[in-house]
Amino acid sequence: MLKIQAHDRLILALDLPSSSEAERFMDRVQDQITFVKVGLELYTAAGPDMVRRLIDRGKRVFLDLKFLDIEETVRRATERVAAMGVEFLTIHANRKALAAAVKGRGDSPLKLLAVTVLTNFDSHDLREMGIQHSVGDLVTARALLASEMGCDGVVASGEEPGVLRPKVGPRFLIVTPGVRPAGKDVDDHARATTPTRAITAGADYLVVGRPIRAASDPAAAAAAILSEMQAAFDARS
Repeated sequence: MLKIQAHDRLILALDLPSSSEAERFMDRVQDQITFVKVGLELYTAAGPDMVRRLIDRGKRVFLDLKFLDIEETVRRATERVAAMGVEFLTIHANRKALAAAVKGRGDSPLKLLAVTVLTNFDSHDLREMGIQHSVGDLVTARALLASEMGCDGVVASGEEPGVLRPKVGPRFLIVTPGVRPAGKDVDDHARATTPTRAITAGADYLVVGRPIRAASDPAAAAAAILSEMQAAFDARS
C-alpha cells in the first residue's frame, strides 16, 4: 500500500474577496499548499479566470459551488466545470441534481462530492427545516444516495467519517471541512474537529481555512497542520 502523503490531502479554503488578494495569499503560503478550495465568495468576485490562474500555478482546485437546480442547468454547469480542469466539485445531495451532475461530468476525471449536512448545522437547524432525522442519520442517508448515484464522495463534518466509512467502503471519498487544530476557535462550525480526530475517524481530505488564512505566518501554520495530518495518516495505516 502506498503511503498517504498529507501534502496531497490538505485543502486550503481560499475564501478571499478578490483575485489580487488570493494571488498574494498563495505567494505567502508558497509550496506548503498544493490543493485549494474556491467557494462562493472568491468565485463570485473572480470567476473562472481565478480557477484557471490557480491551475496555471500548478494547483489542484476544489470548486465548492454546491450546485442545486433543475437537471439541465446542473448538467450543463457541470460540463463547464469539467472543461476547466477542476478536480472536485460539490453538488447538494438531491437525487435529480446528483444524476444530472454525473451525466454532465461524462468521462472527465472531475470528482463529484455530495454535500450532506453543512458543518454549521445541528439538530435544531434540521428541525426548523422540517427534517426529523438526526444529523448523523441524514448524513448517512445522503452519503448512501450519493454512492448509489455514482458520485465519488461526500463532504461531511469530522463527526461523521467513523459512521460513514463502514457503510460506503474504502474507496468512497470523505472530505471534511470545519477542521481546527486543538485550541483554535471553532468559529461558526457547530461540528468542528481536529485534524487528528478527523483522519483517525476515516476522513480522506481535510479542508482548512481560517487557521491558515488568519495566521501571522500562513506557511508555518500550514506546515504545522501538515505535520499533524501526516502523523495521523501514518498511525491509521
